[in-house]
Amino acid sequence: MILAAYDWLRALHILAVIAWMAGLLYLPRLFVYHCSAIPGGELDSTLKLQEQRLLKIIMNPAMIAAWIFGLLLVWANAERAGSWAVFVSFAWFGKFALVSVMTGLHHVLALRYKRFQDGSNDWPDRHYRILNEMPFLAAILIVFIAVVALR
Repeated sequence: MILAAYDWLRALHILAVIAWMAGLLYLPRLFVYHCSAIPGGELDSTLKLQEQRLLKIIMNPAMIAAWIFGLLLVWANAERAGSWAVFVSFAWFGKFALVSVMTGLHHVLALRYKRFQDGSNDWPDRHYRILNEMPFLAAILIVFIAVVALR
């Protein structure tokens, strides 16, 4: 049954990853701007609201959906191959590890979001500029693994 839905699972996984990546790339950029906002000012309030909506409405559901549809795709591929042994490889381990790193980065950003919400951010904008590049670097590696190494 799950094999019959493979194309739908793949489409939903790709859409979830796109939404998740958009958030992982945009939230640190908002944090860069937030570092220069005056606490309690209009920009501070606007950025808090934008960050909250991005994290709660887009990023969290997209991350969960990306994981669910990704794991269902693994299951469908195992069903198609007739064995789970196909997933015991360096490429699959690498992809899983990189997606786990992106999930960890998501949680770091969620913790930093809480710091901005309560006015206790202690990182300079430079930290967020660096964090802003990490999801894309991980995504490059994940895509090459998924497209080239896992054919």
